[in-house]
Amino acid sequence: MKKFMDENFMLDSDEAQQLYHEHAAKMPIIDYHCHLIPQQIAENHQFRGITEAWLGGDHYKWRAMRANGVTEDYITGDKSDWEKFEKWAYTVPYTMRNPLYHWVHLELQKIFGIDTLLKPETAKEIYDATNEKFAQPEYRAQGLMQKFNVEVVCTTDDPIDDLRYHKQIQNNPFGTKVLPTWRPDKAMAIENPAAWNEYIGKLEAVSGKSIGSYADLLDALKIRHDFFAEMGCKLSDHGLETFYQVDYIDAEIEAIFAKVRGGKEVTPAELEKYRSAMLYDFAVLDHEKNWTQQFHVGAIRNNNTRMFERLGPDTGYDAIHDERCAAAGNKLLNRLAYADKLAKTILYNLNPGDNEVLMTMAYNFNDGSEAGKMQFGSGWWFLDQEVGMTNQMNALSVLGLLSRFVGMLTDSRSFLSYPRHEYFRRILCNLLGEDIKKGKLPASEMAFIGQMVEDISYNNAKRFFEF
Repeated sequence: MKKFMDENFMLDSDEAQQLYHEHAAKMPIIDYHCHLIPQQIAENHQFRGITEAWLGGDHYKWRAMRANGVTEDYITGDKSDWEKFEKWAYTVPYTMRNPLYHWVHLELQKIFGIDTLLKPETAKEIYDATNEKFAQPEYRAQGLMQKFNVEVVCTTDDPIDDLRYHKQIQNNPFGTKVLPTWRPDKAMAIENPAAWNEYIGKLEAVSGKSIGSYADLLDALKIRHDFFAEMGCKLSDHGLETFYQVDYIDAEIEAIFAKVRGGKEVTPAELEKYRSAMLYDFAVLDHEKNWTQQFHVGAIRNNNTRMFERLGPDTGYDAIHDERCAAAGNKLLNRLAYADKLAKTILYNLNPGDNEVLMTMAYNFNDGSEAGKMQFGSGWWFLDQEVGMTNQMNALSVLGLLSRFVGMLTDSRSFLSYPRHEYFRRILCNLLGEDIKKGKLPASEMAFIGQMVEDISYNNAKRFFEF
């Protein structure tokens, strides 16, 4: 009987094993998109135990627990750390064939050196063993990053953020470069005039710019964009239901701005025009700085109103959207390319039906100026698992150049998520190893394929982002 999660886990051929152990395993990690809290990095946060580190903020686990009949007081409620962990241990066996089952045991192995399966019978043993580890310096936030040879991390930050913790990290380096990422979604959120105007007030304060027009808004955002660049930012990111790019004139955008600034609600058509203008103007700023722009497309968020009102956003009530994205996405990128203002770009889809859509969209706009300028991004969120990542790489392979792919990111709020890079690399090596085994790729080119694995694991991102 094959051992569960041994050294050749997910590596189903000799060729895959060679690619992983000789090439992928040794490469450092560049985590160019995540949601780690900069303050926890700067202050080298010490976790009070496995419950905080594993269950705090992890809506993947929360969804599984709810589905398994665990009530909210054991998830986000006021039960003790042990009681919450005990309910998670009860849930884990029921996650078989969900990627959580693999992630949990990969993290126990690689972070804590524990091969024991997590289940009710082993819960107390694992709880005590892991909590003992968290008392050690190497299990604090910075130590965990160093443990996995994390070279660069890019957090996700709002334009109004003062980036004080990034500055603190720069003044007290510990071996991992921590850079901000520009995430200006709230500047586009005019569908809620009261919240948006409150946000604009904060933007005025940090930029030192009075905002009475759309032109003023762009000036204020540029001030913050310049500040982010000074702090080492090299990427932007946009979380979108779909792309927006309808025709508009400047006077229309100014009128829409004035309407919302006055506290009035906009029509759906006005909202789409405003978002179209903002996406274009944000992209122009990124091109001026030679940043990489990222578009995460296809989430429908906060679907459970009762729980949203109770817990707020990012608590496990988001889903895959089915909005069409091809026409507007191509139109936006085309407008930028025609004006010679198209920055390096990564497109991510949440709807698996959009794999080939975004893949071909990206490759419409490669111009030969740089290898891999337009990227089809790694499997994201609900697609961040074996089938999703395999399908993403297959679409990229058959419609583009897998060899130029910038690879994996965690997109995680957890410092324990770095073994997901290993998970991705094993899937990549197994995919290529199977092709070699079946004669679809030449075994005589193993050296080139091994280099390709190293590039996708690390080198391509290092070059692409100029870290």
